[in-house]
Amino acid sequence: MERLTDSYGRNLNYVRISVTDRCNYRCKYCMPLEGVEYLEHSEILRYEEIIFLCRALWELGVRKVRFTGGEPLVRKGLVGFLKDLNKEFPDMKTALTTNGSLLQQYAEQLAGVNLHSLNISLDTLDPVKFADVTRLGDLDDVIAGIRAAVKAKIRNIKLNTVIIRGFNDGEIGDLMAFSKEMGVLLRLIEFMPLEDDVWDEKAFISGEEILKMLPEGDSWKAEKPDSLEAGPAKYYRNEKTGDSIGIITAVSNHFCKYCNRLRISATGKLRTCLFSPDEVSMRQLILNSDSDGLKELILQSIKDKPRCWSDVRTGHQNMSGIGG
Repeated sequence: MERLTDSYGRNLNYVRISVTDRCNYRCKYCMPLEGVEYLEHSEILRYEEIIFLCRALWELGVRKVRFTGGEPLVRKGLVGFLKDLNKEFPDMKTALTTNGSLLQQYAEQLAGVNLHSLNISLDTLDPVKFADVTRLGDLDDVIAGIRAAVKAKIRNIKLNTVIIRGFNDGEIGDLMAFSKEMGVLLRLIEFMPLEDDVWDEKAFISGEEILKMLPEGDSWKAEKPDSLEAGPAKYYRNEKTGDSIGIITAVSNHFCKYCNRLRISATGKLRTCLFSPDEVSMRQLILNSDSDGLKELILQSIKDKPRCWSDVRTGHQNMSGIGG
């Protein structure tokens, strides 16, 4: 079977799959105050249908799948699904992205599903600001969840922080200290212009400026990636302390040239670029268990993967509806 190589020669071996559109937060840069209109349960792919989809993706050369939401842990049965997936694909790298609010409850169970990595969103260590930006969140729940994940010895835990001028740009040192205390890796992310109602150019801080804001700024040196497909973050090591940090420059110095990913919504819609509104529904082929048709549709769809996000940005997309 032909492998997933797009029109620009990029090998697409990493897929992000949303398991739900539901979330227990209403983060300001992700969705409007009133939330979004939730899908009917009948519209969401069942776990066995996601496993069928993963079989097709595996046969097409996909070797890493990250599960997102909404908030994936609000969907019942997620841990059991991950266990079943790992049994069928023990060599598939499986990852999870979460807001951390339910981690304390599920950390020990997640430690038993052979996750390759766990990403936890944490934009501030200030309880008041945390409640404000998430609208519904409690910082104590997330901190407890992070501690539980570390205690359970889940591998490759990363804290993801979107840096926004005037909100959390003064907390970088505190976030670094907390990450070091927990023994996890901090990644600082540029504020991305997905939603015009939320995006504010004045609040944007480039990765270059973020790097200059790090304590002992002159001591941070870029590390060489393991490969061109190592991911969107550029990692730096402090020559004095040995500390590491990641910076994701999705806007100022995009990584489109090396993009190796696809996104699939909870309803089975394939999106070849985070910023592109174009989607292709795979749902009927999945429901019909048409493996050959599904693989052919995916192969045809990736031909339309754009060269770069800047070619297609629309500015009218809620992150919650895309899937992580």
